[in-house]
Amino acid sequence: MYAIHCAHIFVVICVMILTRICFVIFRTFKTERTQITSVDRVKTLIILGSGGHTAEMIRILSYLDFKNYSPRTYVHADTDMMSVEKVKELEKDNTDYRIIKIRRSREIRQSYYTSIYTTLCATLESIPLLWTERPHLLLCNGPGTCVPLCIIIFLFKVFFITQTTIVFIESFCRVHTLSLSGKILYYIADYLLVQWPSLSKPMYKKTIYV
Repeated sequence: MYAIHCAHIFVVICVMILTRICFVIFRTFKTERTQITSVDRVKTLIILGSGGHTAEMIRILSYLDFKNYSPRTYVHADTDMMSVEKVKELEKDNTDYRIIKIRRSREIRQSYYTSIYTTLCATLESIPLLWTERPHLLLCNGPGTCVPLCIIIFLFKVFFITQTTIVFIESFCRVHTLSLSGKILYYIADYLLVQWPSLSKPMYKKTIYV
């Protein structure tokens, strides 16, 4: 009887978690979403890729009023030092930011099978970082490094730990199909912005063409 009772409790808990996950995913597909209005400044976490991803992100950030997005935490892969220099150049007149490195989830040309292990390691490494940071906004544009961080933030939202808004900006080079990161985050990002009309409705109902 005790084992049956425990099994029933386990099933109920699983159903509650799955219901919460479905609810959070459903909210990301709503046209109107909760806006950040309870804070004067938005604590922002920015995920950098390498090469073109970083160049696009730096260009996006150059249009932001940093007074409204503060403090800023930049996250980059441990093998990507170019992004660090780009951030320092962008932030040369500011002090309300910091740069953190994490394990890269997938190297260039790394097989998908071996990337499962490295992605898992990067995900586990991301948990204490996000637990400490708890940003209001997570901003990313496609590097593989962003996937573990976004998944952890999504799970934090499921368990009411944080209410971070996830904004994913698809790379300019993606014209007809979403990137692998875009396809993974399609269901958990609050806003998914694309830069080509061919990636907007009706093919991808959730995307926002800008």
